[in-house]
Amino acid sequence: MRDSLRHFTSEFVGTFALVFVGGAAIMSAAQSNSPNPLLQVALAHGLILALLVTALMRISGHFNPAVTIGFVAARRIDPMMAGVYIVAQLLGAVAAAYMLKFTFPAAVVAATRVGGQSISLDITATQAWTLEAIATFFLVFVIFGTAVDPKAPRVGGFAIGLTVTADILAIGPLTGASMNPARSFGPAMASGIFEGQFIYWTAPIAGSIIAALLYDTLFIRREREPVEHGAIET
Repeated sequence: MRDSLRHFTSEFVGTFALVFVGGAAIMSAAQSNSPNPLLQVALAHGLILALLVTALMRISGHFNPAVTIGFVAARRIDPMMAGVYIVAQLLGAVAAAYMLKFTFPAAVVAATRVGGQSISLDITATQAWTLEAIATFFLVFVIFGTAVDPKAPRVGGFAIGLTVTADILAIGPLTGASMNPARSFGPAMASGIFEGQFIYWTAPIAGSIIAALLYDTLFIRREREPVEHGAIET
């Protein structure tokens, strides 16, 4: 029970921080008419994710339902523990979004959908889905290559944060570069606008599963996960 509480709290805090800082960066850029809002938003997401993953990776460090589902697909986490992670992630995201709604000016909240994402009118739904799936593939591939693989370089969460930064710089203007169902769901709940949620859920999950299975199958030797991660036998 205590172990589940530690994992739940870690995932809640990490996801809260990601949604709050990422959303606040979007809202601050809109409010201040930032000359380079894309870079500001990309750095905010990447830095906070790098820092929180580094701080909490000893306990969990997913902060993303798509990542957790990828771990389930690769048999790197027990499904019951994965459920604990996902519930914590969604609650953390919703709590952060409502905190943003409470603390930022109403006009900025409305204009930015509480720091949420949206699909550009210049691309189709299929294009948006593909972009989100590819971006999440890169993210999860890097997670496995730097945090899961026992031979991985010990760089903390900074490679993961840099991947998020790069993905946002690449596709942010087109889809918002969510890569994370919780990151999109929290602001949608707070704003009441659920546009694009099908894409923001299914595309990251698909990209995550492909990346997790590919890396786990080709590059990682069959080893058991630490007990505190809710491991199951291969």
